[in-house]
Amino acid sequence: MRFEDYNPLEEKHYSILNVDGEVLKEEDLPSLSNDELLYLYKTMLYSRIIDEKALSYQRQGRMLTYAPNIGQEAAQVGSAYAMEKEDWLVPAFRELGAWLIRGVPLKNIYLYWYGNEWGSYMPEDVKVLPVSVPIASQYQHAAGIGMANNIKGEKNVVVTYVGDGGTSHGDFHEALNFAAVFKAPVVFIIQNNQYAISVSRKQQTMSKTLAQKAIAYGMPGIVVDGNDIFAMYSATKEAIDRARNGEGPTLIEAFTYRLGAHTTSDDPTLYRKDEEVQEWWKKDPILRFKKYLLNKNILTEEWEEKTKKELEIDVMSTFEEIENKSDTLIEDIFKYHYETMPPQLEEQLEDYKAFLEGGK
Repeated sequence: MRFEDYNPLEEKHYSILNVDGEVLKEEDLPSLSNDELLYLYKTMLYSRIIDEKALSYQRQGRMLTYAPNIGQEAAQVGSAYAMEKEDWLVPAFRELGAWLIRGVPLKNIYLYWYGNEWGSYMPEDVKVLPVSVPIASQYQHAAGIGMANNIKGEKNVVVTYVGDGGTSHGDFHEALNFAAVFKAPVVFIIQNNQYAISVSRKQQTMSKTLAQKAIAYGMPGIVVDGNDIFAMYSATKEAIDRARNGEGPTLIEAFTYRLGAHTTSDDPTLYRKDEEVQEWWKKDPILRFKKYLLNKNILTEEWEEKTKKELEIDVMSTFEEIENKSDTLIEDIFKYHYETMPPQLEEQLEDYKAFLEGGK
């Protein structure tokens, strides 16, 4: 695949698999073993099960607001799998599949959505930044890490994600400009799931594509079928290789769809039609990948059912452990903002303790 063959101004999407799991471009099919393919499929299933259980826990009042990833598994799993061990992942808040690929334990993920500060703590060998909620702020963090890599002479690459709504924020544009000027080794991925909460993609920008915004900053841009795990892997791998070779950043628009709500506080029926959602369910990335694997006799229904049961048990036992043992210490909410807690935070901490004691 060559980026120059996919001019984002032409609205041409890069795909390898069609919705029926049939290969469109044999020459672009990545060289992955059967074990790797099953691992990728298992991770997508894991992501879907984690989402479904989290939604259930939240509805039962056992978890805080949750942002589901349903429908975006290929965009996340495929792109993250193209990374190497020492590369940095800089996420927003809807990157579950990428977190799993990069080694973030499910316990940490659920702790975060449970409201425990330790959910943002990453194991020492996991090069993943914590969730960055301010929209598009993570793009600037990624650009900074990439610039630091160049200064230190390191060959690590940074992969970062944002939603389509984030492209309307100044942080997005500032990060792209800095990364391009300084040839920072960063791969910027837009998960274009068609809605920034309730605002549709068409209401956000007059650009034909989001990937074409790369042109203004002098970097390659491409629109990729975000529900095609092979296309996402291949495009990201090429962008990562380019960055590692000192050729600078790339912007990838993963054209996908958020099948669920923005968060559990959102009601998507107020701003989109069920018919639209049903059409996108036909493009379900997990179903597409499954069809391919079945056609190639790599996957069996028996293996899938067994794997699903094992993953469900793992998810439920992980959450039960958190629910039974993870009360947040009040001090943890305040003491990690600075190396030494400043007076104003100490005052807030004491005020909050007094408030809690008064409520007993």
